[in-house]
Amino acid sequence: MSMYIGEALVGEGNEVAHIDLLIGSKDGPVGHAFAQALADQKAGHSNLLAVLEPNILVKPATVLITKVTIKGAKQAVQMFGPAQFAVAKAITDCVAEGTIPKSDAENLVCVCGVFIHWEASDDKKIYDYNYEATKLSIERAMKGDPSAADVVAKKDSAKHPFAGF
Repeated sequence: MSMYIGEALVGEGNEVAHIDLLIGSKDGPVGHAFAQALADQKAGHSNLLAVLEPNILVKPATVLITKVTIKGAKQAVQMFGPAQFAVAKAITDCVAEGTIPKSDAENLVCVCGVFIHWEASDDKKIYDYNYEATKLSIERAMKGDPSAADVVAKKDSAKHPFAGF
């Protein structure tokens, strides 16, 4: 498989985490998206590598992309602080636990869309929710969850939390 796709929504309030994630080979479409995300920076959308700490890049190499325009220093620090660390820790834990095979970690890359609400204020919740959402999205991606049959089975009973009705 050249591309695994995962998604997860975790938490509540302004610190809610919504992760959209791609995992795939460096020489496939995810590798292209990874390189493009780093090479095509835009004002308010500063994409960044996931690091456990400065100078320790996670494997598979992961780029965080912002899903909303970053509008100030506080929101930027939340992205470059608790959100970045949460994603890095979740990726690393998934490798350590075997969700992402260690033997593939050097050949894969990850593109991780991260949402930071402009009124989020609790950095611990930002970390906790983004860690859980990233880990869940990776687990789902690597298993191919949900299946097409599961999605079809839920199509008439699904309730979207932000649909407004």
